[in-house]
Amino acid sequence: MNDRDQLLTIGQLADRTGLSVRTIRFWSDIDVIPPTRRSAGGFRLYDMEAVARLDLVRTLRELGLDLDTVQKVLTRQCTVADVARAHMRAVDTQIRSLRLRRAVLRSIAEQESTTEEMIRMHRLIRLSAQERQRMIDDFVDRTFDGIDPQAPGAHIAASMRRLPAELPDDPTPEQAEAWLELAELLGDAGFQERARQMAVAGAAPGATSGDEGPQPYDPALVLEHAGRAVAAGIGPESAEGRAILDLIVDPGLSAADRARLADQVETFTDRRVERYWQLVGVLNGRPPFPPRVPDFEWFIAALRAS
Repeated sequence: MNDRDQLLTIGQLADRTGLSVRTIRFWSDIDVIPPTRRSAGGFRLYDMEAVARLDLVRTLRELGLDLDTVQKVLTRQCTVADVARAHMRAVDTQIRSLRLRRAVLRSIAEQESTTEEMIRMHRLIRLSAQERQRMIDDFVDRTFDGIDPQAPGAHIAASMRRLPAELPDDPTPEQAEAWLELAELLGDAGFQERARQMAVAGAAPGATSGDEGPQPYDPALVLEHAGRAVAAGIGPESAEGRAILDLIVDPGLSAADRARLADQVETFTDRRVERYWQLVGVLNGRPPFPPRVPDFEWFIAALRAS
């Protein structure tokens, strides 16, 4: 009898493969490695092909495949290449999940978060792309409910929906924290109401046309001159502040028109709304932009002080 014709008991097969008798018996019971035949005493016997078959099963199992999939490979219901491609996708998902978990742990370690914060952080970071987008869509739908999509300023709704399809595979601490902060912001009733007020005001007739009230101002001048005043700590009510204001609006503008302009600018000035855009920018990998709302707050205060 040559080696190919040799039959092995489970014990001998275990010696040849390094697998335990218990494992081989289990795989045999579910027909992954069926016996070639049984001895006169009823013991299972295996031919030499079972050795190679067991090596393949062990390899597939070590790669993480379940036994049903292994059985399909062995019975040629699918190819090893097909299984490898499917399993590769599953492994990619696992890797991404581990990286996200690492981002959460890194943030927890750096911020010394509480147990409650850790649980919430982990839950939010594991949301699927679809679930994250649904949170944004629900917020935008509430904010712009009943507003004509063709109205001035209504295009902001489309912009506010734009999140990346996925968080990066290996998000930076800034991106992980940005998503967590954004989720908190979306659940803030005050922020929701403020965004709604801005949306309604932006959709009102004449809201952006400048046909009524004071003449439009140049936002670039606010950023240039009011920004300089903020950086220098110049009070909006001071004489120097008044001189800076004259560089932004017509010095001859009446007090009533200045008050109306202050109200108009204030309607669209909010630190939380600006923070929303900053966070979405971080998630989309865009370079950060400096806060601009403080410059407009200074401009509003200067208009009212004059």
